[in-house]
Amino acid sequence: MDVRSSKIVRQTAETQISLSFTVGGSGKHQIETPVPFLNHMLTLFAVHSRCDLIVNATGDTQVDDHHTVEDIGICLGQAIKEALGEKKGINRYGQALIPMDEALARVVMDLSGRSFMQYAVEIPSPQLGNLSTENVKEFFQAVANQAGMTIHIDLLRGDNSHHIVEAVFKAFARAFKEAVTVIAGVEGAWSSKGQL
Repeated sequence: MDVRSSKIVRQTAETQISLSFTVGGSGKHQIETPVPFLNHMLTLFAVHSRCDLIVNATGDTQVDDHHTVEDIGICLGQAIKEALGEKKGINRYGQALIPMDEALARVVMDLSGRSFMQYAVEIPSPQLGNLSTENVKEFFQAVANQAGMTIHIDLLRGDNSHHIVEAVFKAFARAFKEAVTVIAGVEGAWSSKGQL
């Protein structure tokens, strides 16, 4: 299959973001944002999805991290949609159940073209570094909205906020890797409608 890649540039009064994305790469990454914990999570996403990801972002973090985190999610969702194109031959569905010490997270997704997110994750700490943990939900909602994907994200157990968020991002990455895998013998989009 041809290289599936995209580049998104977003400039607003609140954020400036450049994001390059390749599906089915080797997990190469270069992440530079003013939210260090998000940098860590995006690195995990690249490594565990085996997608290549470059993100350069600045934002109004003197206000808070919300605009920056959400806008990076918007850009990643747009990049996923552009890179996958007509989604020819892909598995479409993906799921992962990932432990991180005491935390256990499950992510199930459908690259359906329909934007929906079910999010059942309680994170005890309000902050991880300068990341407001309530913005983890905002990040994934933005990805789902822009990529046109259905995502169910569930925390089955967990006490440590770092472990919880890390398990969620790793589960998202592994589920995504499964969903974008090209399946031999599948012609076009894997749907009774003929398109996704």
